[in-house]
Amino acid sequence: MSTAKKVVVPIPDSDLNKKQQVAGMFDRIAGKYDFLNHLLSMGIDKQWRKKAIKSIEGIQPKVILDVATGTGDFAIACMSLRPDKIVGVDISEGMLEVGKKKIAEKQLSSVIQLQYGDSEQLPFADNSFDAITCAYGVRNFENLEKGLTEMCRVLRPGGRLAILEFSTPQKFPIKQLYKFYFKYILPVVGKTISKDATAYTYLPESVAAFPEGKELVAILSACGFKKPHARPLTFGITSLYTAEK
Repeated sequence: MSTAKKVVVPIPDSDLNKKQQVAGMFDRIAGKYDFLNHLLSMGIDKQWRKKAIKSIEGIQPKVILDVATGTGDFAIACMSLRPDKIVGVDISEGMLEVGKKKIAEKQLSSVIQLQYGDSEQLPFADNSFDAITCAYGVRNFENLEKGLTEMCRVLRPGGRLAILEFSTPQKFPIKQLYKFYFKYILPVVGKTISKDATAYTYLPESVAAFPEGKELVAILSACGFKKPHARPLTFGITSLYTAEK
């Protein structure tokens, strides 16, 4: 099954694989990531995370895994569920360091643990987590199906999955405004502030190439999840994908 229209990497002429390129890219922008994330989304990202968290609260998850946790924003937001433990994994050591400092400052280290972890080889036993979250990370997986299958493996039966990922609005004029912003505004602002020429050019290109809506729902089903569902948010700028095991 093809998972993307084409393979998109941050630096096309690099000898490194996608996983290595993505880790390096996030290492380089880690210090500016949170600022840019909130600026470029105009703060709407916080509302998107709240909707994702609401989709898993019904099972009252006590042990949560946040995949591609980055600087830990989603993991921190999951504290509203009052879990016993949250584990966040990421392949960028730079992002994890920023996240660990943030969590320590908020005095949440007794509940939230951030660690290096590859989505395609999660270092956890089968059925370890009540819920799994992932915000804007599945698009960066080198092997999408392998990562999603691993997430299904470590989720317990009856557990819930919540994935946030960018998508492309389909209605006029939002579609046109979105494409203009993604193509011309976001890369310039991102490059100016992060000082990285690749990260915010890669973002719109990777979104355009990534399966979304019904296509990603079908992939979730093929990877072992039950009742996969896609819900567009904010005119379809982002989509919330939910599923169960």
